[in-house]
Amino acid sequence: MSTSITVGTRPLHPSDIVAVARHDARVEVAADALRQVADTRALIEGLADDPQPHYGISTGFGALATTFIAEDRRAQLQASLVRSHAAGTGAEVEREVIRALMLLRLQTLATGRTGVRPLVVETYAALLNAGITPIVREYGSLGCSGDLAPLSHVALAVMGEGEVRDVDGRARPAGEALAAAGIEPVRLREKEGLALINGTDGMLGMLLLALHDLETLLTTADVAAALSVESQLGTDAVFAADLMALRPQHGQAASAANLRAFLAGSPIVASHRGPECTRVQDAYSLRCAPQVHGAARDTLSHAVTVAERELASAVDNPVVTVDGRVESNGNFHGAPVAYVLDFLAIAVADVASMSERRTDRALDVARSNGLPPFLADEVGVDSGLMIAQYAAAGIVSELKRLAVPASVDSIPSSAMQEDHVSMGWAAARKLRRALDGLARVLAIEVMTGCRALDLRAPLQPAAATGAVRELVRTRVDGPGPDRFVSPEIEAVTELVTSGEVARVARAAV
Repeated sequence: MSTSITVGTRPLHPSDIVAVARHDARVEVAADALRQVADTRALIEGLADDPQPHYGISTGFGALATTFIAEDRRAQLQASLVRSHAAGTGAEVEREVIRALMLLRLQTLATGRTGVRPLVVETYAALLNAGITPIVREYGSLGCSGDLAPLSHVALAVMGEGEVRDVDGRARPAGEALAAAGIEPVRLREKEGLALINGTDGMLGMLLLALHDLETLLTTADVAAALSVESQLGTDAVFAADLMALRPQHGQAASAANLRAFLAGSPIVASHRGPECTRVQDAYSLRCAPQVHGAARDTLSHAVTVAERELASAVDNPVVTVDGRVESNGNFHGAPVAYVLDFLAIAVADVASMSERRTDRALDVARSNGLPPFLADEVGVDSGLMIAQYAAAGIVSELKRLAVPASVDSIPSSAMQEDHVSMGWAAARKLRRALDGLARVLAIEVMTGCRALDLRAPLQPAAATGAVRELVRTRVDGPGPDRFVSPEIEAVTELVTSGEVARVARAAV
């Protein structure tokens, strides 16, 4: 990818994180930023020569903050800090998460508020551009003093130690990979080890990637709901703009507008719009889709606001202020990010829960308004999509467990110096799993809705829902005798996660 992201001229945009993390966009550090970094480093050098102790420069860390470190031991202090804090364990964290974390730490370093040398800033950019990804482990961060263990694994690689994956994905010793890329390992000096590991970059990176994915999934949820409303002979009248205006929730209005657009001109909806239709109201899972999807949209908007504020932050402790003071602070506490990560997991679980209920209605002959049981070809011999709904139900149950907040589960550490932590990293990890679950539940509803539309023939669907059905038919056959269902769910899930379902529906409107 030829796109280049410049760090140091402005706060990064969420799309910058996605470009670097997923699409390997190159990173450049602005010359003005490097000059500011150099100016700030001069202040740190002056304090390093001061006989009075300064936290993180000439003292130990955490509970050892009052221990003075002699000048000839300070390089060892910084290296020891990184080595000891690189204590992650468990499975490897995904490449895109580590790249997002690295870019966010680079952004903070480039603000000139951390006191590192320009060399350190340039080396972080060099690793990203070389496609060298430090191996970071699943467990180790409490989300306070930042994501210490994950950031330490990255800093360790910058020192030429630990393990990385190279641009081809091979696991290699860091020193070997850096040498192959022509990158000189950094020997850390005063303050630098601390500056590299104090930040919310891991949880923030996962939040930003989640925001990108969830925006697409919420539009896909509107598409899936439209397929269900149409194929189950529901009404679009309840989505009218004047009804939505009676409750001016922004997300609700947006989802209702999508439903109106996706169902516009539908012959199926028109077929039962007359007085001969005796049903008074649709079930909540059909009628209230804009209210639930809209509440999730508003939650997403709030999370975007928090993420953008965090992107404009320089998180370190101690931090070098604009007027040249070196001050301890608590900005590394991940609570703002942890809260919205948990909030999003709740919204994700609820959107999936409503989707699964719509799928279940389509398969139940007592509630589907004329569709065959389980959309089976030969009732009694074939099971149709019966067990696909089981899969959706199992995922929804898991999502409810993942919706339990991590941020309320503080646990003290560092000899009670760090006696309240955010658990933001854990909140981010479970949100990533929740988003995967939502995509699969929506895929099952999309697959079900498309089969149900086929079974309404000769009546034809709306332009948008018809386009989605045609897209799905490029991967999955229409109604017929029972066949291997799992590959079909995987294929439609790929259409959902890639954004194709949402894109095709929008393009047809």
